Amino acid sequence: MEKRAVRVIIEGIVQGVFFRAYTQRAAVEYGVKGWVRNLPDGRVEAFFEGDKENVDKMIAWCYKGSPSSRVDNVIVEDVPYEGKYSDFKIVY
Repeated sequence: MEKRAVRVIIEGIVQGVFFRAYTQRAAVEYGVKGWVRNLPDGRVEAFFEGDKENVDKMIAWCYKGSPSSRVDNVIVEDVPYEGKYSDFKIVY
């Protein structure tokens, strides 16, 4: 199966609305590895890697976000797949 890795920036009301926890839950459900963290400027950054189909599902999920969030923009940057993550973590 084809692999994919992406760095994603999510803009909008995405901090203080459990965005990271919901992202982690979705990533585990889809079998995607990587991490998610808050940025000092109010955005959220995530790194997803895994089967291309599942990474694509996570990107689509980011446009929706957590129930209390409001996503205004999602920036996706493809990066080389390395397969270096064994799980999905919230990074502080």
